[in-house]
Amino acid sequence: MCGIVGYTGPREAGPILIEGLRRLEYRGYDSAGIALVDEEGVLFVEKKAGKLGNLTTALAERTPHAAMGLAHTRWATHGRPNDLNAHPHGDCTGDITVIHNGIIENFRELRDGLEARGHRLVSETDTEALAHLVEEAYEGDLADAVRAALRRVEGAYAIVVMHRAERGRLVGARQDVPLVVGRNGEESFIASDVAAVLAHTNRIIFLEEGDVADVRPTGVLITDVEGVVRERPETLIDWSPEVAEKGGYEHFMLKEIHEQPTALRQALAGRVGRDERVHVPEIEALLPVLRTITRIELVACGTASYAAQVGAAALEAWTGLPARVTVGSEFRYSPPPLDARTLVIAVTQSGETADTIAPTRLARERGCPIIAVTNTVGSAITREAAAVLFLQAGPEIAVAASKTFVTQVTTLVILAAAIGRLRGSMSDEQELELGRALHALPDAAQRALDANAPRAEGLARRYVNSRGFMFVGRGATYPAALEGALKLKEISYVHAEGYPAGELKHGPISLLDADCPLVAIATRSSTYDKLISNVMEGRARDARVIAVATEGDTHIERYADDVAWVPETHEAISSVLAIIPLQLFAYHMAIARGTDVDQPRNLAKSVTVE
Repeated sequence: MCGIVGYTGPREAGPILIEGLRRLEYRGYDSAGIALVDEEGVLFVEKKAGKLGNLTTALAERTPHAAMGLAHTRWATHGRPNDLNAHPHGDCTGDITVIHNGIIENFRELRDGLEARGHRLVSETDTEALAHLVEEAYEGDLADAVRAALRRVEGAYAIVVMHRAERGRLVGARQDVPLVVGRNGEESFIASDVAAVLAHTNRIIFLEEGDVADVRPTGVLITDVEGVVRERPETLIDWSPEVAEKGGYEHFMLKEIHEQPTALRQALAGRVGRDERVHVPEIEALLPVLRTITRIELVACGTASYAAQVGAAALEAWTGLPARVTVGSEFRYSPPPLDARTLVIAVTQSGETADTIAPTRLARERGCPIIAVTNTVGSAITREAAAVLFLQAGPEIAVAASKTFVTQVTTLVILAAAIGRLRGSMSDEQELELGRALHALPDAAQRALDANAPRAEGLARRYVNSRGFMFVGRGATYPAALEGALKLKEISYVHAEGYPAGELKHGPISLLDADCPLVAIATRSSTYDKLISNVMEGRARDARVIAVATEGDTHIERYADDVAWVPETHEAISSVLAIIPLQLFAYHMAIARGTDVDQPRNLAKSVTVE
């Protein structure tokens, strides 16, 4: 979602801040702004609706010399996406400037009180109230004023505050929204994401809930909102800035699709041994609890929820326990029975998804053991969980998930096998069969890419004028149908639906005709014959059929107009390979339709508000 960058040090702040915002564009935004304090204490602010290019154009040849500043990309929640509502926001005196990610839930009450006390608020945002609260509390020390203001705030926030009279000093704080501090010699950075500062430093401090960071060029002091000092470790990040570049590909999404074999190798590293046994050391502390659980709840949103469906099926098959997936935004409002014998697995790429974090906290309050599956070290979900399995997929810049889906599926399947082995409900033969398939998975993914990448553009152009698409699967292939449909509508804006194939005749089949193709995930599985019967129902309605099928299938071409081939693998992980041609198809459909692949309209990478 929104992006934050702050800098204080000896260099020119403007170019550093703009570069940082550019590295955060993947988060999705609708306006951008910057505030700088020059050597004489003069505050300069510029902000523009639309893309970052609008801001850089406005800054051309008029950016002041300044060694301190902050910048922001906004994704609108309160107030329309226009110049006035763009961040930064200031107070009545013009001394204090604030940028903010998140939502202040009691902003209306705060705003009404401020206006009653004579403050003039000019925007529609909740953020502006923060600047005026800091103004009221300011008595010569910015950090003290920020802490006092935050004691009156309810909601989720990551903020950075600057006072033009306190040059060289930025104050940041977080609650339920990510914020990091970077250190490099005589300069400091503060940002919503490591990517914004990685070009300048790999020494990162991940702020935690309730932290207030007093950031100066030579160091950072972290306290809580009462002023009690907190110690936070410094982490060395081993991602290079080049990892987040496009690497010669036209778009980040295409690059990340092609990175999937490497991402899978990283996800498997240390988890599947040469003996083809599954090893998950992250859950060792939970072993006594995992032996006594009676049911499993998986909570996730969007792509992660489809990966969780694969995990749930594997967990039921190998543990004998009921396992259910609930969309995060619904979990708290009709919660299942939760107790110490209910394992909750939270799946979130960013680790900051508000709709996943909130139900996870509810489950923790009810005494449930929590396992988190995420790609992001230091994210909020990691502090809610008793055990964390990192995807190890590396940065994913494009808004639409690709390599995080395949690593989520793989990691959840490994976790399911580990719990099954622990409980004695998964046999040696089952474990070894899975282990062999997992070892082969990265190479199989590369073969799927090599086979489908040259054909995907032509396939997309043949179907680019279709009215809509129906994706179907059964059993293990159904989550791939859901994810394939999501990818297509996310980035190409073509309507697509994913259904269990057996449901076609219960209503959706009425949509099928020559202008609404049927996409069947028909890889080899225990439900293959049933799915083919459903495909024939679609063909009888004149629907063209695109099939994703297993290499060597000698029958599928009788039923499909086009076939995307993938290698054979274990049924439990078949969605990892099946999704690859569907990702490529969605990508090239988007290109053919001229849409913004990496930053689709109305979407954000990390959804940090409910």
